[in-house]
Amino acid sequence: MANWTAFPYAGEYVFDAASVKKYWARLHAGDAEPLPTDARVLQAWALFHSGEFKKAMDLGLKIGGAGLAVANKSACVYATYLEKQEKTRLDLYQEVAQRAAAQVQEDPQDVSALYWHAYALGRYSQGISVAKALAQGLGSKVKGSLENVIRLQPKHADAHIALGAFHAEVIDKVGSLIGGMTYGAKKDTGLALLQQALKLNFESAIGMIEYANAMLMLEGDRMMKEATRLYQQAATAKALDAMERLDIEMAKGELED
Repeated sequence: MANWTAFPYAGEYVFDAASVKKYWARLHAGDAEPLPTDARVLQAWALFHSGEFKKAMDLGLKIGGAGLAVANKSACVYATYLEKQEKTRLDLYQEVAQRAAAQVQEDPQDVSALYWHAYALGRYSQGISVAKALAQGLGSKVKGSLENVIRLQPKHADAHIALGAFHAEVIDKVGSLIGGMTYGAKKDTGLALLQQALKLNFESAIGMIEYANAMLMLEGDRMMKEATRLYQQAATAKALDAMERLDIEMAKGELED
């Protein structure tokens, strides 16, 4: 896939294998990814954290195995924040979802693959419309994969964020009665998952953004003040790497809107 949009803050976050290793716990507080033992995989992660998403994905795919985690994450982060063409974005999500599904088939306990399968399908669902995705049965796949992630790795903050957002979006689109009866979506469960995510990773700008979004979807304008506070908190966070910078810029965008 040619001509990826460049990370707009190139050069502001420069990582090598040594610095990735040094800051690993902080950089991966969200996805609970284990520290790689393969030097090539560390190099791929260094490219990812520096904002070289295409190079990181290509290297991860070339390595295979443990390299697929960085390949999947690179593709999804790039598609979510930087890709301008909707078709390209949806194609990337589909590729990740298919690749991750194959990984899960090979190893049903592959936490990273389960998460990226759910994330890619979830973002794809948003792209084609949540209502349409639910009608296609994608909702149960997203929910099932995320619940498996949390069962296998209870400290996976990003899975808590994604599952909390799932509950909120389903209720927002089809209502609490149908959402609960048909898809198992519950307001209290969604908010609790997002609260837990911020306990697990209190510095997560995306956690703050998704919690604020969920509040507005589930509680309406009466939560606008609290949601704005969370957006402001996310917008003033300090980014350690390229992805965190993109989250923070997203929060600034929410405040402008």
